[in-house]
Amino acid sequence: MSRDAAARIQSAAARNPGSDTARDEFDRRAQSAGDKNEAHDRDDDRDDDDRDDDDDRGPAAPQSA
Repeated sequence: MSRDAAARIQSAAARNPGSDTARDEFDRRAQSAGDKNEAHDRDDDRDDDDRDDDDDRGPAAPQSA
């Protein structure tokens, strides 16, 4: 779940505090899921950046003396 989706759920719960969404605290769980997913996405982006730095040309050719 994205943080934007979680924000929409929280907004709906705030507009109608008597709703099932508000009463069972789904809005809080949605926010937690959005936060976790964003952190996971940031970690994935860092991993992708690390892989981009790898040298994909294979082993170096032996050098003659």
